Amino acid sequence: MVVHPTADSLDLSLTALFAGWAMTDEVQRRLAGQGFGDLRFNDGVVIQHVLAAPLSITALAERMGVTQQAASKAVADLERRNLVRREPDPDDARTKLLHLTEHARDAVEATRTLRQGLQEELLAEYGADRVEDARKLLASVIGRYGGGDAVRGRRVRPPR
Repeated sequence: MVVHPTADSLDLSLTALFAGWAMTDEVQRRLAGQGFGDLRFNDGVVIQHVLAAPLSITALAERMGVTQQAASKAVADLERRNLVRREPDPDDARTKLLHLTEHARDAVEATRTLRQGLQEELLAEYGADRVEDARKLLASVIGRYGGGDAVRGRRVRPPR
């Protein structure tokens, strides 16, 4: 039997996942309209760590839970697209630290503004109580299944 799901027939986990993807796709579309068409969703996985503080490739790999080779490959791509740059560590000249470029910082600000805009659109359409109830429910689900530390540590990633 072939099933043709609709948004109304999905369970909570798929509804939450697909809603997040739909909102993320909308942010990406709007970012492209503002001149940030070179950005990809996965860039944020690296950028979120470097945003907190300059990091070495080794530290980035640890935080991301990937090999140093995988982190290096991601960083090389971001460097080519002018999102990160490497600078010597002032405490150890043998180590290079990753820093966000101005373009990346501008993209972070644009993304924050767009996410806030989506939030305001949802508030206008559905009302503050419904939006806050949905946010609280999903935040509780994150906590129930042990995701709170990942959120706080900027270590949220797709399940394995």
